Amino acid sequence: MGEVDYTRKFNLNDQRDLEIKEILTSVYKALQEKGYNPVNQIVGYILSEDPTYITNHNNARALIRRVDRDELLQTLVKYYLTH
Repeated sequence: MGEVDYTRKFNLNDQRDLEIKEILTSVYKALQEKGYNPVNQIVGYILSEDPTYITNHNNARALIRRVDRDELLQTLVKYYLTH
């Protein structure tokens, strides 16, 4: 086999973005199942960082707290601007 003359990029940010998307989707579903407006509740959490905006149902509160608020905002803005 010949020698490869390029550098392959490995980006952990893409993996983290997927993890954040999965967490946010789970939180959204849990809020919806409990009858809340998920968008309003998530925005309330982002603005205040008060975890009581997120239900404990399906472990949603613990999940959302695994993501730093700044990281969550960065991921949301990046997604919004690229799609």
